[in-house]
Amino acid sequence: MQPPDHDSAPADGAADLIKDTTTQDFVADVIDASHEVLVLVDFWAPWCGPCKQLTPVLEAAVRAGKGALRLVKLNIDEYPAIPGQLGVQSIPMVYAFKAGKPVDRFSGALPDSQVKDFIARHLEPVDAPQAQAEFEAAEAAFKAGDIGTAAQLFAQILQDDPANSRAIAGLAKCYIRSGDLDRAEQTLALASSDGKTASEIDAAKAELELAHKADNAGDIDELRVKVENKPNDFQARCDLAIALNASGDRDGAAAQLLEIVAKDRRWNDGAAKAQLLQFFEAWGNDDPATAAGRQKLSLLLFS
Repeated sequence: MQPPDHDSAPADGAADLIKDTTTQDFVADVIDASHEVLVLVDFWAPWCGPCKQLTPVLEAAVRAGKGALRLVKLNIDEYPAIPGQLGVQSIPMVYAFKAGKPVDRFSGALPDSQVKDFIARHLEPVDAPQAQAEFEAAEAAFKAGDIGTAAQLFAQILQDDPANSRAIAGLAKCYIRSGDLDRAEQTLALASSDGKTASEIDAAKAELELAHKADNAGDIDELRVKVENKPNDFQARCDLAIALNASGDRDGAAAQLLEIVAKDRRWNDGAAKAQLLQFFEAWGNDDPATAAGRQKLSLLLFS
């Protein structure tokens, strides 16, 4: 049996649950709607075979949800702006949006059981009250710079729930912040490798890779001098961005990469844009530097 096409109209009165969207309608169809229900966004293209395999699985799961979630499909060939902002580099890619923000994603044509598990994870409360309090305490300690306390709290959570991706990512970030990159990598290896993707794990992995890059980037002051003397030395500017990020200057790091994109977006096969997207992933969607950087990147790429 031929799987239904993305362009076919949903049957059985499911028009409100399953719909196609555009760049212009994305805010209403996804951001605003996700304040009411879980919204899955399916990034696809007509030439993508696995996308056609995933479509009926997603649609069946949404219909089975009886209004608890919606599916919004976006053709990346016709509307590249949003996938560009989110860093979508392969399809099919499915994002889960809740309360106006992307909270998780997966890639590839997952089987029905894994799609259902992905959805179930986000239809249920994220954490029980006690677990939520433990996370809040751990994350507050981390933000305050008390890395030892944060690490201890994340480790305690993992004793009760060894597969908890949020705690794994939190503990890994503690090791990264303390400079113990080997233990950070060992901690991230505890995360599930069954094809599911947790945004917290992705962010921690991106942060770990950035930490390794920072070791080889060079001294900030020396890199500043290089860039001032040779503004079009894009490699030095990229290294400066990595060093600035490691020092905590996220806005400054983004500015250096945006300058490269503005002058030559194709430099080194788009390395500046790729590095900027890695920053966004490591910083997380809630970070103001991510929001500001995405907006400026979109203006450069799609204006």
